[in-house]
This record gives sequence, C-alpha cells and structure tokens, in this order.
Amino acid sequence: MKTVLGHADRAALLPRLGVNGWDYESDPTAITKTFRFSNFREAFAWMTQAAFWAEKMDHHPEWSNVYGEVTVRLTTHSAGGVTELDVDLAQRLDAI
Repeated sequence: MKTVLGHADRAALLPRLGVNGWDYESDPTAITKTFRFSNFREAFAWMTQAAFWAEKMDHHPEWSNVYGEVTVRLTTHSAGGVTELDVDLAQRLDAI
C-alpha cells in the first residue's frame, strides 16, 4: 500500500514541482493543475502522451478537457491522499 505524504512532505511537495502551477485542493488530499494549449488537437495529443505514462505507471489521473485546456487532479485513492506516485506522475506530465 502506498503511504500518504505527511505534513512536512506535503509542505516540501509544491517547491519540488517548481512553479509549474500544481496546487493543493482546499483539502490536501489531491493536487491539481490546468494545462493550457492553443487548440483541441494539441490538448488531445498531450492527453495521449499523458495516458501512455499513466498506463505505464498504473496510476491514472482524473481529468477533464474543454477545447485547449486539460485540468488534471492527482490523488492515490487506495491511500486516501497524495503519495510519491502522484508526485512522479505530476513531474512526467510537466515534462511532456
């Protein structure tokens, strides 16, 4: 089972992700970010690459897409909060 990040780890999480737009929800059980693209095709292409990594890591984000925006929510449901798995996937999504 994955371990939920403790208070100190959560405090260090966002600086680790840089100033890339990731933030906690009002309840710190998930991190979210909205990725913006110039059109639907670019957003969909990014989602396709993101799906590759999500499947490879066996960790699937919650997301929604409206034209050139993709909003991603990461949490580890089996652990009940944010884990290192979420951090790893967030870093990969930023790198796409």
